[in-house]
Amino acid sequence: MLVLEFKAYAKPNQFQSIDEAIRICQFIRNKSIRLWMDGGAKSWFELSKYCAIWAKEFDFANKLGAMARQASAERAWASISRFYENIKKGIKGKKVGFPKFQKDCRSVEYKTNSWKLASDRKSITFTDKCGIGKLKLKGTRDLNFYQPDQIKRIRLIKRADGYYVQFCIQVDRVELATMTGQTIGLDVGLKEFYTDSNGFMVPNPRFLRRGEARLKRAGRLVSRKVKGGLNRRKARVILGKRHLKISRQRKDHAIKLARCVITSNDVVVYEDLRVSNMIKNHCLAKSISDASWYQFRMFLEYFGKVFGRITIAVNPAYTSQECSSCGVVVKKSLSTRTHTCQCGCEMDRDRNAAINILNRGISTTGHVGTSIFEIVNA
Repeated sequence: MLVLEFKAYAKPNQFQSIDEAIRICQFIRNKSIRLWMDGGAKSWFELSKYCAIWAKEFDFANKLGAMARQASAERAWASISRFYENIKKGIKGKKVGFPKFQKDCRSVEYKTNSWKLASDRKSITFTDKCGIGKLKLKGTRDLNFYQPDQIKRIRLIKRADGYYVQFCIQVDRVELATMTGQTIGLDVGLKEFYTDSNGFMVPNPRFLRRGEARLKRAGRLVSRKVKGGLNRRKARVILGKRHLKISRQRKDHAIKLARCVITSNDVVVYEDLRVSNMIKNHCLAKSISDASWYQFRMFLEYFGKVFGRITIAVNPAYTSQECSSCGVVVKKSLSTRTHTCQCGCEMDRDRNAAINILNRGISTTGHVGTSIFEIVNA
């Protein structure tokens, strides 16, 4: 599934219609959660039948298309299914994820009807009763490469800097790239974003730390305004734009770096980190979240499938403590940045960890006496 996003341009009354469609989507989702809590729906099939009933019962709900109402109910059932799965896994406490009522919905999803794409693919018209009408699209991707029947979902998303249209296209993305014959191990960190097994280091951009002063100032401006006032609403928009910029910087950095790593190597080995557990350390939680390791890993795996590369996640236990030369465990604190072993091996601790990660990744292939290059070229 390929997701393409475009900025939407329209008149103010059309944006108000989009807001109304989003509120109806939130209403359907919350009604679905309440129905499940009251025992009125024990399966997705039972829940979907109520979408038509609510459309007859509430006139404003009938404005939204039938499939859009079903998509809203699907969101509710997805949270319910996730709650049941967490119970089966034995997860306890707040992480079990009991379905909650949504207070600030920011998107509405359409399926295969209630919209029509223009012949030049530069505008889209929504034909339901919400009155959204024709939206002009502006983006860097070309929709002419795809047929309308390949578009399975369309989302209208409200963000701090405007409204966007997302197209979920059913297509397998495959790109050709020449084999490099290179293997690499990556050790992520807070001082350096990652250090590879060759000793190359990428500095940590620290986008949140760099923009923290502006964020705090925007937050103070929000707190000074009267609740419910127009000025507070404007201040919230400014604060939202600050957060949106940082999130986009992280995503752009992760995409470009992951693509570069994948295209430069045939095999990429990285740590199978549990970031959700690591951020429990309140001293490092902000820095770990700012590094965005999980997002980088997701794009590594995605581009690995696109370019046909091998990506391997290994257990990170003792990768920083073990000597990459002799295998002896050399205990060291986080402040110790140099690995020194009795065997004479002395190098940066992150590079030592990256070499251990690479060795573990190669050993997990299960081929004794076969080089990793033969596995890639097989």
